[in-house]
Amino acid sequence: MAVAAVTGDHRRGKSALFLVACGWAGAAPHWLDPLRSLAPAVTLALLLGGYGLRTVLRSRDQPCAPGADPDREGDSLDLPAVDVVVAARDEEAVVTRLVERLTALRYPKERLSLWVVDDGSEDRTGLLLDDLKQQHPQLQVIHRKRGAGGGKSGALNTVLQQLKGDWMLVLDADAQLQNDVLERLLPFALRGRWAAVQLRKAVTNAQQSWLTRVQAMEMALDALLQQGRLRGAGVMELRGNGQLLQRSRLQACGGFNEDTVTDDLDLSFRLLTDGAPVGLLWDPPVQEEAVESLPALWKQRQRWAEGGLQRFFDYWPKLTSGSLSAGQKLDLACFFLLQYVLPLLSFADLVTSLILRTMPVYWPLSIVAFSVSGLAYWRGCRRLSEGPELPRPGLLNLLLGIAYLGHWFVVIPWVTLKMALFPKRLVWAKTSHRGEAPA
Repeated sequence: MAVAAVTGDHRRGKSALFLVACGWAGAAPHWLDPLRSLAPAVTLALLLGGYGLRTVLRSRDQPCAPGADPDREGDSLDLPAVDVVVAARDEEAVVTRLVERLTALRYPKERLSLWVVDDGSEDRTGLLLDDLKQQHPQLQVIHRKRGAGGGKSGALNTVLQQLKGDWMLVLDADAQLQNDVLERLLPFALRGRWAAVQLRKAVTNAQQSWLTRVQAMEMALDALLQQGRLRGAGVMELRGNGQLLQRSRLQACGGFNEDTVTDDLDLSFRLLTDGAPVGLLWDPPVQEEAVESLPALWKQRQRWAEGGLQRFFDYWPKLTSGSLSAGQKLDLACFFLLQYVLPLLSFADLVTSLILRTMPVYWPLSIVAFSVSGLAYWRGCRRLSEGPELPRPGLLNLLLGIAYLGHWFVVIPWVTLKMALFPKRLVWAKTSHRGEAPA
């Protein structure tokens, strides 16, 4: 089971068109008179600033569930069968800790199944898993050959065919969970009538360096914005690690797409267009490692950017159809402008300024975007967290976090250019996890 592939040429053409359009829009105002040249930036700043401020201020401790009944909050629910699934490749540093965490989860044993897919690991991951299976009979291990195809999505589709539970919790190999997470997550999903729920992501190594600290702040900002988007009748996006999926809804929309570099973002749009609501649970979070070097961050963010653009290019006809509400369409349009259009506009604006020796014209939009991001940082990091304590939103951390977001203004133009010029060969570009190496 897998979603039909999308051709690379199809995406290349759309990437090229998007690149040219944003480049022209970023450069064209420089040939207008000084007053009129600021009109596009001021207009977008008012529109997107209002959207961003509304989103940040709407966020609450828990989003409103579409079918929630407050009178049933105290009622007991029959807990459904759950399959916890991990796709692992070359994860010997963390796989033992992972299995220990999974086997310690509190949940009725007859309704809980644990699965780890060893996707062609070339280190000791497969051997460690076989040893762990002997110690923990409830653990199911599947070995895939290297190069079996489909990347992480292929590994998840392999195990999906064998699952029997009503729900599927997808985790990364470095995931760390509280023992009671399933006892709290499943009732939340059932009472809210969600088709999928994303656990808030928290960073375990935030104290390692300034880079890991700002990533911890970024995760809090992201979760806060996601909650605000939900409360504003907008769109919620899955984040891969810590995503709970109703198996019937997952299978109805085709399983995991094996022709994308970010299966979680792709699945978010397919659930959206299928009318399947996605929620977010702030606490308890799923804990994971942040990357600890700039080269690793650069590699990771290129993959995220490419996957994000792929989903918009692939599903744009459905996103503009009558299947989405007006609020959802507005939310997606504003998010697309902020996340993908703004970096390209700003880059083209800067290059044109240097060539023509004129002042940049999109600075009002950039100021508004960074200011709203600072407010989101401040509100997100002031929230309580059952996982690692969030970094304090002091002035230094806020300024550092805002400066850190500038990396998207390099990543997005570079990735768009690559997508427009070069055919894509799908590989599983996994993030390396440090953990603790086994003895």
